[in-house]
Amino acid sequence: MSNFDLDLFVIGGGSGGVRAARLAAGMGKRVAIAEEYRFGGTCVIRGCVPKKLYVYASQFPEHFEDAAGYGWTVGETRFDWRTLVANKDREISRLEGLYRKGLENAGARIMENRAVLVDRHTVRVGDETLTAENILIAVGGRSNPHEALPGHEHCIFSNEAFDLEELPKRIAIEGGGYIAVEFANIFHGLGVETTLIYRGKEILSRFDSDLRRGLHEAMEAKGIRILCHELIEKVDKRADGALDAHLKSGAVETFDQIMLAIGRIPNTEGLGLEKAGVETGVKGEIVVDEYSRTNIENIWAVGDVTDRVQLTPVAIHEAMCFIETAFRNNPTKIDHEVIATAVFSQPEIGTVGLGEEEAAKRYDALEVYRASFRPMRHTLSGRQEKMIMKLVVDAASRRVVGAHVLGPDAGEMAQLLAIPLKAGLTKADFDRTMAVHPSAAEELVTMYKPSYRVRNGERTDS
Repeated sequence: MSNFDLDLFVIGGGSGGVRAARLAAGMGKRVAIAEEYRFGGTCVIRGCVPKKLYVYASQFPEHFEDAAGYGWTVGETRFDWRTLVANKDREISRLEGLYRKGLENAGARIMENRAVLVDRHTVRVGDETLTAENILIAVGGRSNPHEALPGHEHCIFSNEAFDLEELPKRIAIEGGGYIAVEFANIFHGLGVETTLIYRGKEILSRFDSDLRRGLHEAMEAKGIRILCHELIEKVDKRADGALDAHLKSGAVETFDQIMLAIGRIPNTEGLGLEKAGVETGVKGEIVVDEYSRTNIENIWAVGDVTDRVQLTPVAIHEAMCFIETAFRNNPTKIDHEVIATAVFSQPEIGTVGLGEEEAAKRYDALEVYRASFRPMRHTLSGRQEKMIMKLVVDAASRRVVGAHVLGPDAGEMAQLLAIPLKAGLTKADFDRTMAVHPSAAEELVTMYKPSYRVRNGERTDS
């Protein structure tokens, strides 16, 4: 038995922190976990889960419209925003209860207060001070407040977007990442006149260019207004509550709400990191090694607070590697390669591995297989929306290094595509896999001839 009160103190009750605390407590370790808000973190409380529920809600107008092509007559429809918010709150409370129950059943002590480091082994939680042999920081991140923007106090962020008193008639969303894009589709689907404002030349800068362009075109075809090479320089609030957005171009446009989705920052302010001597980076992120250990040997950090890969499954993976390293005498490095991800836009994006542009920087020559078609579900509905499927192959080894889908159920496909890409399978392995017919996914194993090749960054015909 050590001289410390605890074997592990976890600061932060999100997915990574809860997983680490539960696993360690289940091993018989003395564990406490502190969370000042609600257990579940960004993903469960104010991120992935409520967002996906709102995505589902926003898709119904298209479902009603498409039904006519299949012989259905849908009567008058009406949407109630407050019902959606209330039902979302009930589901989040249920999920939070499961997180708490898992911790309690494992034997972890739950502390509902803010935890602050006093030194490398000591944590203060409210009026109580505890010592721990190991400390894990998993406090996540928060929306960039963009305080340099005059009038930023009149704007909302993704947190507030879930719980608005009423649905606005007009909204502007500034940003071009997945949060901005997803909320633009959500609000549009719920009947809000939506404008997306992005300073770059194309939305979703880190994704494959074909998917970026395809999604942009599909969103505009639905009626979402997208302004690229543009940004908001000032926001004024009118007497009637409307907001005037002063744009870089000189235009002034009026909205009922303006949402800022221009990145997230690590949630490290006021955490006492300096007292413990923990090193941070330029954004305030906690600097860690490949085992998630900070420069202080007994202090670790996982999840968004490290600003490595900001995805919930990644935080959970990092937490599990931490447990192996710290408590099971099995040092396990974090594997951040070949991570599948999805953008729950409309149409949806699912992607794993390298986009064409990034792959061209790593490999001398590529084979690119690309298919664009109208999925079967749209043939009777009359919807003209196209699906895009793309495989990026290293020409030398013929290993598939990137797989990208735009269209219905793309996120589900990306999860399954992650398995062969993680395993390092080749295009020949895809080619000899039997197709499921009729399905959209069969295109992934029936594209036998390259659409084009890329050598030294330049496209050539196949």
